[in-house]
Amino acid sequence: MFQSTSPRSNVGSLLSTLELIFHVAVRDIRKSHGNAIIGLLISIVQSLIMVLVFWFMFTVLKMRGSAVRGDFMLYTMSGIFMYMTHIRTIKAVSKAEGPTSSMMKHAPMNTIVAIAGQALAALYQQVLAIVVILFFYNTMFNRVVIEQPIPAFGMLLLAWGSGVGVGMVFKAATPWAPDFFGILTSVYTRANMIASGKMFLANGMRTSLLAWFTWNPLFHIIDQSRGYVFLNYHPHYSNLTYPIVATFVLIIIGLMGDTFTRHYASASWSAGK
Repeated sequence: MFQSTSPRSNVGSLLSTLELIFHVAVRDIRKSHGNAIIGLLISIVQSLIMVLVFWFMFTVLKMRGSAVRGDFMLYTMSGIFMYMTHIRTIKAVSKAEGPTSSMMKHAPMNTIVAIAGQALAALYQQVLAIVVILFFYNTMFNRVVIEQPIPAFGMLLLAWGSGVGVGMVFKAATPWAPDFFGILTSVYTRANMIASGKMFLANGMRTSLLAWFTWNPLFHIIDQSRGYVFLNYHPHYSNLTYPIVATFVLIIIGLMGDTFTRHYASASWSAGK
C-alpha cells in the first residue's frame, strides 16, 4: 500500500492518492470479516432483512394505501436503500481512522484518504447489495421497472454524499467528547428510521406533519427518488436544492473540523479510557 515517495507531477500525485484510497477501501471491506465473500454476503443480507421487515410491517398494519401506485416492494426498497446507504456511510466515515492512528505514521496516509476509503467501501457494499437484491427480485418475483434509472441512481449517490458530510462532522467532533458524540451518532441514525420519511409519501402527508420531516435532507432525497422510480408520482413538497446544498455545507464543515482536530489531536486523549 505504501511506497517511498519521490517528486511527481500533479497528475501522478492524483493517481497515487486514488490508488491509496482504493487500497484503503479494499482493506476496510476485507477487515469486516475474515472471508471477504462472507463479509459482502452479510451486507446483502442486512439490507434484505430490512426490506422484508418493512414489507411485513406495511402488510400487517395495512398501510399499503399510503404507498405510491406501482410495485409495492419497489416502493419499500426505494426508501430502504436510500436510508441504508446514508446510515452505513455515516457509520463508516465517523469511525474512520483518525490522526492518532498508527496508520497515519506512514507518509502517504492522511485522514482525508482514510475517510475517502471508508466512504468508497460503504458505497461499494451498498451498491452491490442493491444490485443483487433487485436482480433476484426481478428474476424470481416481479419485473423491476425504474422509469428514470440514471436520476434514481443519482439520488443514491446524493444519499451517500450527505452521509459522508454528516459522518465527517461527527468524526471531527468525536475526539473532543467521544461518549457524547458516540451517543449523538446513534441517536441520529435511529431517529432517521422515522425522520427519513421512507415509510411515507410527502404528497400524502398533512402540512402540519411536514415540518417534522422537511429539515432532513434524506427526506427530500427519498421523496425525489420515488419521483424518478415511479411514473405516477410527482414530488410537490420536496426539492433537490436543499439536500445538495446541505451536503456541500456539511462536507466543508467536516473538512474544517477535521483540520482543526488534527492540529490538536494527541494520543493521550484516550489514555485514561
